[in-house]
Amino acid sequence: MIVWINGTHGAGKTTTAALVQQLIPGSRVFDAEKVGETLMDISPGLPATDNFQHWPPWRSLVVETAREVLEYTGGTLIIPMTVLVEAYWREISSGLAGYGIPVKHVVLHADTGTLRSRIAGDLVLGPNSPFRLKHLEPYAQAAGTWLPRVAELVDTTHLTPSETARRVVDAAGR
Repeated sequence: MIVWINGTHGAGKTTTAALVQQLIPGSRVFDAEKVGETLMDISPGLPATDNFQHWPPWRSLVVETAREVLEYTGGTLIIPMTVLVEAYWREISSGLAGYGIPVKHVVLHADTGTLRSRIAGDLVLGPNSPFRLKHLEPYAQAAGTWLPRVAELVDTTHLTPSETARRVVDAAGR
């Protein structure tokens, strides 16, 4: 199965994924962003975009990579990846469903003030990352429309990373 951890940039997906992996024996974390990085390295480059998710090969390669890894290893694959375009999520989830791979889609949610505070204090990517701040509004739009229909929202506003991971595992039925 796949546990897809969605949410805006800075919501804690990577931290949560590592903790979820510790709670689910035999699980693996697949950073789908690496697929985008591989596509960005193609020379000459693919058509210009501000987000590799706009490239159709990214979406299909994420599906195929997840399928291949699960076929090879079995178990649970944890994918911490922001997807805020509903059509892209439908394409990915339909592709996985076509292979009979169950997906538990969880969104790490926090109010905008909390997200801004977390982004401001990020010591890894640096405080007030323009990239992360730019995605707050698209996230708010997705969270206010389609995301609650297709995912379980875990409000992390007042949770520690460990508590968040436990909620994700509980949501996945593990």
